[in-house]
Amino acid sequence: MGHNGPRYHLTLGKAKQGGTMNSTSSHPSTRGVLFVHSAPSALLPHIEWAAAGVLGGKPDLAWVKQPAEPGTYRAELSWQAPAGTSATLASALRGWEQLRFEVSEEPTASSEGARYSYTPTLGIFHAMTGLHGDVLIPEDRIKALRTQTMSGVASMDEALDGLLGVVWDNELEPFRHAGEGAPVRWLHQVV
Repeated sequence: MGHNGPRYHLTLGKAKQGGTMNSTSSHPSTRGVLFVHSAPSALLPHIEWAAAGVLGGKPDLAWVKQPAEPGTYRAELSWQAPAGTSATLASALRGWEQLRFEVSEEPTASSEGARYSYTPTLGIFHAMTGLHGDVLIPEDRIKALRTQTMSGVASMDEALDGLLGVVWDNELEPFRHAGEGAPVRWLHQVV
């Protein structure tokens, strides 16, 4: 794990998303990355267990110290699984105190990409993403933005920042830079 604690290797069988995901799944395969930006050592085996529960296999994350927050660790895990897996992975990880993470998923021919960001103070942020990773804002959210700004609930800048997840980006940015050069592990869905 990169820290002085024991290594955990968990095999939990096939990944699940509502039901068993396998090669006959109606969801096309996509790639994604789980970025654990900071987690205390006590959470590391739980994060691995949650990732294994969603992705299957043995996610042997290469934990390294997170210099942006002493006493915490970071890791990256690249994965390949059916589209929609990022939502399941983000749901499995959200809610733990002292955990900061992001999950990204590439778009497919029949689905948009996704990005989930989580911090203990802000909770979870979700955005659809396009082919180049840009945030896509659905029409109904743009209509809600117009209503908010016209009624004075929020300024245009505040409303746009909310749609783009700017406060999540601002909080996570120091953790992202601290992890540059960290090793990345690949995990393919077990079928």
